[in-house]
Amino acid sequence: MIVIGLTGGIGSGKSTVAARLASLGAAVVDTDAISHSITAAGGSAISALREAFGPEFFDAAGALDRAAMRNLVFDEPAARVRLESILHPAIRRASEQALARASGPYALLVVPLLFETGAYADRVARTLVVDCPEELQVERTVARSGLAPSQVRAIMRAQWPRWRRLQVATDVVWNGGTEDQLAGQCERLHRSFAAT
Repeated sequence: MIVIGLTGGIGSGKSTVAARLASLGAAVVDTDAISHSITAAGGSAISALREAFGPEFFDAAGALDRAAMRNLVFDEPAARVRLESILHPAIRRASEQALARASGPYALLVVPLLFETGAYADRVARTLVVDCPEELQVERTVARSGLAPSQVRAIMRAQWPRWRRLQVATDVVWNGGTEDQLAGQCERLHRSFAAT
């Protein structure tokens, strides 16, 4: 089965595009969903994270306090490296297992930092970038997450800029227009991917 790496900046609409393609028959493996699963209370990464960072980074239920961790890793690059050394291998293993179980004409592997990490370059045959104006990324992320615009822009600065993602993408879907426009693009992409 061909694997398409789906990526894009924060708030670009990766989940929306993945859901549309899934409704057309694509198998979807979302590394963000895997990350949330393994850092939830009782998740497979919790004990290693607790040992590496201490109890102050966990909520009362025992799940990773994502806001506290986000603040730490933006302030301390070494903490980010430590976090990624625990999470990335676990996410990779879980995504490989999910891809092995996947069925459909093709699989979408949703990886927010697909290009930045390079970790899945050997696993994907094509890359699909979801793109939209940066102002829209900020607006959507603020509405969805409650983060301040300055926090969203800080996250955006840690990601590749739009022009660089677009430069290396195999395929691009524009998510700055209407729902009908997005639907039409997704249908065309689905036909193309399914025929590959």
